[in-house]
Amino acid sequence: MDLTLSSADDEELLLDLLNTTPVIDGSPTDTLADHRAAAPWLTGHGLSTSRDEWQTLLRARAILQAIVRGEETPSALQPILAAAELIPTATEAGVRWQLTAATGAVRAALAWDGLRITGPGRLRPCANTDCHLFLIDRSKPNTARWCSMAVCGNRMKARRHHSRNRAG
Repeated sequence: MDLTLSSADDEELLLDLLNTTPVIDGSPTDTLADHRAAAPWLTGHGLSTSRDEWQTLLRARAILQAIVRGEETPSALQPILAAAELIPTATEAGVRWQLTAATGAVRAALAWDGLRITGPGRLRPCANTDCHLFLIDRSKPNTARWCSMAVCGNRMKARRHHSRNRAG
């Protein structure tokens, strides 16, 4: 049985987390590399600024990036998910599930799984090999290729155009 426990906020957290290692001016960067610098990002996503939260989030990010790139299997998430527990509660409206230990890492992992279930293949790396960003394709035909049409899409189309003109 597939059960999704993530929200739109969790999907935003997941995408923002995956995209904290951008390439800026040709150099890979990590906006969460330093605990002090990461604090505003953590706070902005409603997460604890504790060192444990930050370190677990960094581990989850590396695993999730590898899974989305096809370099790792989802079973690598087990250490992140080990602390999470679902508690069912019967209500007048039905069964309500409460997630305990809802750290940012757990929320991001569950958001990845929710996207895997509800939109398989829609979370993917940017098709620009020089870019380290990810995208969630929400288009109906599921054909988006770049993190940004204005940046990566434009660059890739310009490269193809120049290579065709040189070859011709």
